[in-house]
Amino acid sequence: MPRKTLKDKQEKQQKLQQNKAVKNRVLPLVESINGTEDPDDLMQELMGLLSESSTAPQVGKYYTFVYSPKTSGITYDEYPLVAVTEVLKWGFKGFNFHWNDGRQYTWKEIIGGVYNILDEEITDVRKIPFGKIRSK
Repeated sequence: MPRKTLKDKQEKQQKLQQNKAVKNRVLPLVESINGTEDPDDLMQELMGLLSESSTAPQVGKYYTFVYSPKTSGITYDEYPLVAVTEVLKWGFKGFNFHWNDGRQYTWKEIIGGVYNILDEEITDVRKIPFGKIRSK
């Protein structure tokens, strides 16, 4: 069996990197961040890269969305990044990565759709500073 040349190894590495970029829709955004971006702009770019889910969130999957709670006088994350832990009639519960804590979200307070994040993208999405903690 012939040995692989350095050129063969480099070509294989380049193909692996290209495949990763194709599968990971958010990688171009992560690589463009310089630290001065506005969370609103980052969320808009992120939603443009992700797919809006055509079904209700599923337990064990990752999502982001725009949220505006009805309760006044609370602090909330307008752009949550959530790992869904339970789906209920009124909404769902999940671990919010921006809070590092569990939260619950009601269907009526989600503005627009929910955007699915693939398992292979979650590490990179967590690098994007799009969380927006607000008080109502």
